[in-house]
Amino acid sequence: MKCPFCAFQDTKVIDSRLGKDGDTIRRRRECISCQRRFTTYERVEETLPLVVKKDGRRELFDRQKIIAGILRACEKRPVPIATIEGIVDKLELAFMEGGEKEIESSRIGEAVMQALHDIDQVAYVRFASVYREFKDLGEFMAELKDLLQKQ
Repeated sequence: MKCPFCAFQDTKVIDSRLGKDGDTIRRRRECISCQRRFTTYERVEETLPLVVKKDGRRELFDRQKIIAGILRACEKRPVPIATIEGIVDKLELAFMEGGEKEIESSRIGEAVMQALHDIDQVAYVRFASVYREFKDLGEFMAELKDLLQKQ
C-alpha cells in the first residue's frame, strides 16, 4: 500500500477491525519511511454487470454516477445520504444476485425512480424530468397527474 503522505511503497498494518457495515475491513497502517499513520478500507470486489446505454455503448457499472444523479434530484430535500447509499446498495445487490452479464441503463433508471417515488416525491419528479427527457410541459404535467393519482 502506497503512503498517501510521502508515496513510499511499503507500509505495515498496525490494527485490523471489521468495518461498521460488516462488509469491510478497516486497517490502520503506518508508513515505513515517514512513520505517519492512515486508515484504509478493504472489501470484496463484486462482479457487477456491464451497463448497456441507450446508444448501445457498454460501460462498467458505476455506483458514483448513480449516487450523483440521486444527489442532484434530492438537492435541498430532507433525504439523508445514508438513505441514498441504501438505495444504491439495494440496486447493486439486486443486479449482482440477478447474475446477468449486462443490464440496460433504462432498468437502472426505472429502479432509481421507483425508490425515489417511495422516499421523496419531489426528488422523484426531478429525477424523472431528467431521466425521461420530457419534450414539453404537457408530458411533465401528465407525469405529475399520474403521481397524484397514485397517492
